[in-house]
Amino acid sequence: MTASHLLVPVPIPDRVAALIGSCIPPHILQAEFDADCAAREVRRFRGPRLGIEDQADREQALSELAQANKVLAAHHPRLAVLPGGAW
Repeated sequence: MTASHLLVPVPIPDRVAALIGSCIPPHILQAEFDADCAAREVRRFRGPRLGIEDQADREQALSELAQANKVLAAHHPRLAVLPGGAW
């Protein structure tokens, strides 16, 4: 029996990653990319005092993240990306 907190992350070779990616539909890969980019944008705009333009940019990034997560969750519920999470 192994505990998940004891597992060490191991890098995946590029060829294996390409093989895994070829099994996933292209629109899911695009949604994953979009969600990751939007989550990074959301994390950029943190803080108690954001200007009006920054608030608008943050809301736009949250909207894009929600759209991408909707596609990802339809494929598999655990694929959704959180704005504050690592993934």
